[in-house]
Amino acid sequence: MEHEKLEKQLGLWDVYAIATGAMFSSGFFLLPGIAAAETGPSVFIAYLVSGLLVLPTMFSVAELATAMPKAGGTYYIIDRSLGPVMGTVGGYGSWLALVLKSAFALIGMGAYISIFIEVPIVPVAIVLTVVFGLLNIVGAKETTALQKVLVAALISIMTFYIAQGLFSVFSVDFFEVTRTQFTPLFINGATGFWATVGMVFVSYAGLTKVASVAEEVRNPDRNIPWGMFLSIMSAIFVYVAGVFIMVSVLDPTEFRQDLTPVATAGEAFMSWLPGDMGILLVVIAAVAAFASTGNAGIMSASRYPLAMARDKLIDKWFSKIGTMGTPVIAIIATVFLMIFFLVAFDVAEVAKLASAFQLMLFALLNLAVIVMRESKIEEYDPGFNSPFYPWIQIAGMILSAVLILEMGLLSIIFTVVVSIFSVGWFYYYAYGKIDREGAIFHVTARLGKRKDYGLEREMRGILREKGLREEDPYEQVVAQAEVIDEPTDKLSYTTIIKQASDILAKRLKMEEQQLVDDFCKAQDLGTIPLGNNTVINHIRVEKDCDPQMVLVRIPESITVSTEGYEVLDEDETGEVENLCAMIFLVSSSENSSQHLRIIAHLAEMIGSRHFIERWNSASNESELREILLRDERFINITITKQNSTRELIGKKIMEVDLPGESLITILKRNGDIKIPHGSTVIEENDQLSIIGDIEDIEVIKEWRKSVEN
Repeated sequence: MEHEKLEKQLGLWDVYAIATGAMFSSGFFLLPGIAAAETGPSVFIAYLVSGLLVLPTMFSVAELATAMPKAGGTYYIIDRSLGPVMGTVGGYGSWLALVLKSAFALIGMGAYISIFIEVPIVPVAIVLTVVFGLLNIVGAKETTALQKVLVAALISIMTFYIAQGLFSVFSVDFFEVTRTQFTPLFINGATGFWATVGMVFVSYAGLTKVASVAEEVRNPDRNIPWGMFLSIMSAIFVYVAGVFIMVSVLDPTEFRQDLTPVATAGEAFMSWLPGDMGILLVVIAAVAAFASTGNAGIMSASRYPLAMARDKLIDKWFSKIGTMGTPVIAIIATVFLMIFFLVAFDVAEVAKLASAFQLMLFALLNLAVIVMRESKIEEYDPGFNSPFYPWIQIAGMILSAVLILEMGLLSIIFTVVVSIFSVGWFYYYAYGKIDREGAIFHVTARLGKRKDYGLEREMRGILREKGLREEDPYEQVVAQAEVIDEPTDKLSYTTIIKQASDILAKRLKMEEQQLVDDFCKAQDLGTIPLGNNTVINHIRVEKDCDPQMVLVRIPESITVSTEGYEVLDEDETGEVENLCAMIFLVSSSENSSQHLRIIAHLAEMIGSRHFIERWNSASNESELREILLRDERFINITITKQNSTRELIGKKIMEVDLPGESLITILKRNGDIKIPHGSTVIEENDQLSIIGDIEDIEVIKEWRKSVEN
């Protein structure tokens, strides 16, 4: 099912801003004093331990989000791994928990504003909800632009705050401070300490919410893991150092009763600033923290109903993308739900109940990694692989279960109620409308159960959307591909396979008949995509080799049955006539993921609107290759004595100084194609095909333009 796609507008610092903004609010500006009442001065250690304990889930989410960068984050991942019933639980629960946390953040923002300006807190929170909602409708880039400003202000002020605080602590007798303020370190022993770890653990929960906007992230394989890693490091530093300062400078008894400990501590060591400048900076930082949590919360939360509507779990209107490229209906629904909670409930109390549900989601996300890996789905191709698999995922699940027990009975009851409602909704509304079953059926397939083949097709679609990785040799493979372009009406499917196998056998130093047999078997296995008058016939061989390709242009009509084939276009079934193009690809079975990425990109190129028109009208072999190449990474140069290219005549390939890591992949001489080697000597009238990075090819294009003039 095709859906309107969200535009990829977000880079590394957008990811960082969303993840960081989702973590800083009540966990730092309200919670430290309450947490200190449980464990005493060791509260700063509890924040450190909690930050480290969230790492297993961070690693799991980074892997899953790079493999499945789709809107809906937690919901989408759980649905595709554990099935739609658990997906419904994850979708509704994540949406509800994030809405509550965002509403609570805006209540906190109103409370800090009221320190300087007497304002009614709930009405201010409602106005802020509407404002952030409108900003989210305008566009994701505009939303994250504000988010980056808020996070930059927060981190800048907190860095100054921490620097001043540490200077104050270490400028006096440090050992005396330690003796008076940190003794006893644990006031309630190990029980109180671990209870505090569970209490503050949820402060880091916002880190994983960035997965819900993964569909809008450019280069998710790089930007999602790095953004999350930088964010958690920033959060741990600010939390631990900031709380350490509070413990050091505040009276222990007063600290444990203080709901604005950051401001109180700031007054103690920033009194040298003029007037109320110290407390004003803290209030600005707090407002920025709460605003960034609320803003990022609306953005992330709205992607859950969007993803659920795409999957027919709720009404399709929630999946509508507005003219600004944002999910308008989903954002409006999220804003109205936040306003409802602000008006009808004590948001602070209800938000606490959602903590156990967030921990349950953490456990499911760790389980999802195990399910996806053990499913052995070839198309599962994460750009980041969690270390220490599966032990770190098992530890994450056990940790979540232990911390859920620390949340109290009401939180557990809240989690059970939401889960029961979600399961009931699935069987009432969605059962019978969907046919997917999740990757867990691939795990049970190893025990003789059925697979969910629809998931494999969907994962292939994700590979197409993600595109190639920098290390994938796509351009080199296409540029070096041999072309069969014979104007004959006696071609048959079998004849073409034999011709292509003969070429590939010479390149791979394999038996031709083995390749013929493998290509013929590929049809029976359903591994030949069809569509747009094109066939891609691809196999993997048990040999350490570079990928090799043959392109075939068919001048006359060939009819091929699609029975048993994997189709690019669901509308093209039965007999495909006027087959104009065939592409043969052979890769090593040791590079299975790379093989699939190359196929996915070929499918993307073949699916373009004017592909077959350009293919049929190409005047020579070079133009056929260029159709499959990304234009900005490829260039042809003809060597002639009539311009400055004559300087290359007589030079060996290894002696040609090309910018960056550009590579001469094909040398065409007297109509023959040659694969150039370092010792190959360039002659007059040679045509060189060069591939490289975009900026390097631009340099060569400028040079070619100058020599031709």
